[in-house]
Amino acid sequence: MTAPSPSPQQNLQTLSEEYQKLQTDLQTQITSRQRLESQQQENLAVRKEFNTLSTESTIYKLIGPVLLKQEKAEAESAVDGRLEFIEKEIKRVEKLISNMQEQSEGKKMEIYQLQMKTQEAK
Repeated sequence: MTAPSPSPQQNLQTLSEEYQKLQTDLQTQITSRQRLESQQQENLAVRKEFNTLSTESTIYKLIGPVLLKQEKAEAESAVDGRLEFIEKEIKRVEKLISNMQEQSEGKKMEIYQLQMKTQEAK
């Protein structure tokens, strides 16, 4: 004995909920990308500032409530490492966003086609 197939209205409701979830997830990823881009800009500004310093300049790193002296090469290396990580994360998030946009468009088309079928059946 098979279960009765869901009505077009139930299918439409399910598709709409899936579409809404995709949109929410997409917005979360866009916010994540914006945060990463902001961090990237901050680190680029720090790198630019390092370029204006002489090799004898004193650099301090804030660790908790304490400022610790740090070598310029070590500080530059840390900033470069962060920038490299951020760039990889931005690429990963952009790929996710692209995939989610494609899925979202697919759901939108499914919803549209189901609505058209439902109207034609009336």
